[in-house]
Amino acid sequence: WSTLSPTAPTSSTSDNDDDDEDKKKKDKTLPRRVKVVTSTSPKSSTLAPNTTLSYGPISMSVDELAVHLGGRGRARLAWDCYAIGVDPANYFNRVIRLGMDVYETIYDQLPSSRRTQRLGMPTLDALSKLYQQTCSMDNTTVTQLEGGVARLSHVSTSRDSTTKLLLQLADGLQVETVIIPWNGVRSTLCISSQVGCRQACRFCATGKMGLVRSLTSDEILAQMFWARKLCRIQDLPPVTNIVFMGMGEPADNAAAVSKAAQILTTRSLFQLAANKVTISTVAPTPQAFGQFAQAPAVLAWSVHAARDELRRELVPTTKYSMAELSDGLIQALKERPMNFRTTMLEVVLIRDVNDDMDTDGAALVELSRKIVDAVPGCKLVVNLIPFNEIDTAVQDLGKPKLRPYKTPLAGTVRAFQKYLWNNGVYAHIRQTRGDDESAACGQLATAKQKQRESEA
Repeated sequence: WSTLSPTAPTSSTSDNDDDDEDKKKKDKTLPRRVKVVTSTSPKSSTLAPNTTLSYGPISMSVDELAVHLGGRGRARLAWDCYAIGVDPANYFNRVIRLGMDVYETIYDQLPSSRRTQRLGMPTLDALSKLYQQTCSMDNTTVTQLEGGVARLSHVSTSRDSTTKLLLQLADGLQVETVIIPWNGVRSTLCISSQVGCRQACRFCATGKMGLVRSLTSDEILAQMFWARKLCRIQDLPPVTNIVFMGMGEPADNAAAVSKAAQILTTRSLFQLAANKVTISTVAPTPQAFGQFAQAPAVLAWSVHAARDELRRELVPTTKYSMAELSDGLIQALKERPMNFRTTMLEVVLIRDVNDDMDTDGAALVELSRKIVDAVPGCKLVVNLIPFNEIDTAVQDLGKPKLRPYKTPLAGTVRAFQKYLWNNGVYAHIRQTRGDDESAACGQLATAKQKQRESEA
């Protein structure tokens, strides 16, 4: 997916205890689409005062990080740690601070060829300065990933082992991410892209928060870092799938989301397959899809209603017709490789609101056929999500003409699925997970927001 340029990373003097294999590989290439700012002093493992970066070490490729750490071997070792949820600053420091982690467990999971290698203090200092330059807030200095970019504030586990992580960011704001285990074999991680959301979907707790701010790519990837750590420590199945369906609207933070998707799917980094990462957007504009046309991920559209009037009720920030928005998705899919044109239409089914087969079902079939017929090689699936009930205050029931939303009957959901199947549209019913801990779809809202609502 990436186009390579002939630019080679700058090499520099290495620590005595670092791997110096970069001396043998001086002609590495860097992705053209990623801006890399190098130090003005090629022999220094620290950053020059005038160096500016837009993202931190966990958002860098091995080759980018090698520029700043003075060697590709050091960068690879740092990424070996990040990939399993270990902060090099804690593992290699003079004073080892592993918290709930176990040194021997980490050692066993590192690649055997690098288990005896270490990162020296000059390299750790360089990492610290990178975080200071890229992740520090107005009144907070960030020097590392764990406890700096994001700190684990709370963990709650539901009866079905769905695990919700509350992360506190450097500025004190909080964001939620959810680990969803499946059959003891694999886990899906539901990632947030913003604190809050400005789209104000009536059925979503996050929408009630409003938009507080967008997350950086480092803060997005920190969720994967913590998920990898928790899966390893709590013996949960490994994360193999990512869905950008947590707090926030990805299209309102497209650059950071696309950067995170690139890091998640890079073989030498988090090592996920591109078809195992899904970016879901409510599509604020028809151009929203185009922002992810080249992203290494499956495109999903949070439709919720194929009829214009009903969609404006469910997604009140809607400004474009379904015809205009679907044209935007079609254009984006056509820009993708022929073998990467799978898309998903997501519908939160709400009892007596959008679960009527003759009207809502028929409109959804028509929309699906339009997309499939217009895009050669397109594979489309409809994801039916039974509404998860939230506090009535979140639904803004005091506003005129708004009706209460309720979970649909199981029989209705199955009948809706069968109707789509009978009309040539493949549909899947998403199993509700984590609802007893408010970790299910549409239930994410940080504790501080909930506390403000209870005090109001």
